[in-house]
Amino acid sequence: QVQLVESGGGLVQPGGSLRLSCAASGYISDYWAIGWFRQAPGKEREGISCSFDGSIEYADSVKGRFTISRDNAKNTVYLQMNNLKSEDTAVYYCAADALLYGTRCLDQDQYDYWGQGTQVVVSS
Repeated sequence: QVQLVESGGGLVQPGGSLRLSCAASGYISDYWAIGWFRQAPGKEREGISCSFDGSIEYADSVKGRFTISRDNAKNTVYLQMNNLKSEDTAVYYCAADALLYGTRCLDQDQYDYWGQGTQVVVSS
C-alpha cells in the first residue's frame, strides 16, 4: 500500500515562505493524481493544488502564491508556498490515487491514500 509522509511545516510570519514535501514510500506512477489539501480549525478540508493527466490546478485562494512540483528521482512532490497569509494557517495534507481520467483532481473524495499532515501556522 502507498504511504505518504508530509514535512516542512512550521511557524512563519505573514509574507514569508515555506516548502512542504510529500515523500512516498513507494513509487507513485505518473498516471496517478497527486494533490495538496488543507484543513483550518473549524473549517472543512479544501483542495489547494493538484497534478493529474498532464494538467495542474490551483485553488483561487493560492493561485500566484503556491507552486506544486515533483522530483521523480526522489519520488517526492513539493508545495512551494510564498507570500503566506494568516488565512493559510492549516494542517496540510498530500494525497495520491489512480483517478479516472476526466476527474478533477481537486475533488478530495476521489483519493484513498493520504499523508498524516503537517501543521503550518502563519502569524506575526
